[in-house]
Amino acid sequence: MSRIISIHSYRGGTGKSNITANVAWLAARRGKRVAVLDADLQSPGVHLVFKFDKSRLTHTLSDFLFNRCELEEAAYDLSRSMDIGEGGGALYLLPSNMSVEAITRILSEGYDTAKLNAQLTVLMDSLGLDFLFLDTHPGLNRETMLMTAISDTLVILIRPDSQDFHGTAVLVEVAGRLKVPRVFMVANKVPARLPAADVAAKIQQAFGYEVVSVLPFSEDVAILGSRDIFAARFPNHAFTRGLQKVTARILAGDDPAEVS
Repeated sequence: MSRIISIHSYRGGTGKSNITANVAWLAARRGKRVAVLDADLQSPGVHLVFKFDKSRLTHTLSDFLFNRCELEEAAYDLSRSMDIGEGGGALYLLPSNMSVEAITRILSEGYDTAKLNAQLTVLMDSLGLDFLFLDTHPGLNRETMLMTAISDTLVILIRPDSQDFHGTAVLVEVAGRLKVPRVFMVANKVPARLPAADVAAKIQQAFGYEVVSVLPFSEDVAILGSRDIFAARFPNHAFTRGLQKVTARILAGDDPAEVS
């Protein structure tokens, strides 16, 4: 059964696109058929992490929303270029248009979320996906809420910052009202001087949801600057091990005992 995974944060700068791309890549390396949809139409960028070759670009998610193509036509198979391996997995990207014209039109007109949501199941069936990852726009708006409502799992990213905690409380309340089946928390950019166990306990106490990983602040991540899949470059890094925990928990379904 295919599942939709929304990865979201209250504020920008949490590493949402970077984590989405890395977790999708790790899932594909485990033999899963996955796709990443750049639903952050106001500020798209996840394609940069995948080093997407713009010469291949014919259609984008924006084109689908503007009735210029079918959704599947905006899906690009990155399995070979991203070295998924021979385990039977696949990795697709559905990028958004980064042109000023497309972004301005989205900002001024919005888009038909119901149309997009209705085609996601069609897309998953046609590509034979196990998981569809939605890299959402940070904060709360109508489009993000409607996409979250159809998700099987919501992963909320949070930094150890008072503004993040304040805003995340709103996200958690909305997730409860939308009755998202599974909600996980991931702490990111956590300084080494803050014990990971203490950070996880504080977040779980504040919001009541399982904290699946505490990702350390890393200069290596900052230096790479979202120009590549970090887990591929640094497979034994502490940050990668944290990403593997997130991936394993998402793939495990409803039983955390399945995590390996």
